[in-house]
Amino acid sequence: MAERLKLASLLDDTPVKLTVELPAAVHRDLVAYGEAMAKEGGRIVEPAKLAPVMLARFMTTDRAFARMKRRGGPPT
Repeated sequence: MAERLKLASLLDDTPVKLTVELPAAVHRDLVAYGEAMAKEGGRIVEPAKLAPVMLARFMTTDRAFARMKRRGGPPT
């Protein structure tokens, strides 16, 4: 059975501009991930489009962060 990527497709959403510096290895992996998405039948996705979706997925699967959000924010 072929392995499936965690990200299937990207939704269009109104973006907020954020500038970040990534280590070269992270950038290379983002490029490779975008290419892997194309091989699964999609199109090549550029790193700038992948990073926000991956960050969102990470935060939605972080149980401690979800509990914190339910409680109304970070502890003071």
